[in-house]
Amino acid sequence: MPANRCPNPNCEYFNRALPNNAKVCPWCSTPVGNVVTPTPQPSQQQNNSQPQPIEQPPRPVTDQPSYHPPQPPVDYSTVYQERAVQPPIPPVYNPPPPRLPVLKLIHTTGREFRLLGEGGFIGRRSQSTTIAPEIDLAGIPNEGVVSRRHARVDWDWTQNSYIIVDMSTNGIFLNGNLLTPGVQYRLLNGDVLRFGQDNLVNFTTYIM
Repeated sequence: MPANRCPNPNCEYFNRALPNNAKVCPWCSTPVGNVVTPTPQPSQQQNNSQPQPIEQPPRPVTDQPSYHPPQPPVDYSTVYQERAVQPPIPPVYNPPPPRLPVLKLIHTTGREFRLLGEGGFIGRRSQSTTIAPEIDLAGIPNEGVVSRRHARVDWDWTQNSYIIVDMSTNGIFLNGNLLTPGVQYRLLNGDVLRFGQDNLVNFTTYIM
């Protein structure tokens, strides 16, 4: 007895031997029987002349490349790093040291005497003393009127002026006024100093 064969030409078991007791094709469920090769239909002959394209299954969505929209360019001119605000450091001001004015006494003969430093004595050196006063009036006319230490002159930073103190025996006149010995008097620019009562030794005060 011939074996049963699948009559469906589109089945993989087409015209292949099946079990004798099979009534349908186990692959395509087509009723089976003793079959022979069917006569090809005209359409099938035309199809056999040209290869049929193999239908490809659609690709899964995961195979497609993901789409990323273009990003706008970064403007680096506005990108900056935040920093902690530092308070401005005030500049250190160092005031210049105060300048010491120069005291100058001009005699009526035109001779000038200057005080070097903040203070000293006005007087006349002698052979008995080895230390000369800061303003030495030796050699002027009528120098005998001037004592060895006739006056003391010092710069007073609080009053911003020179101070004179009478230490003589013949006296000192400031702008015609007799000074009290041991008392401080301010010297101003243009003051007139006179040593002794006979108007023999006179100076004009200049503060520069």
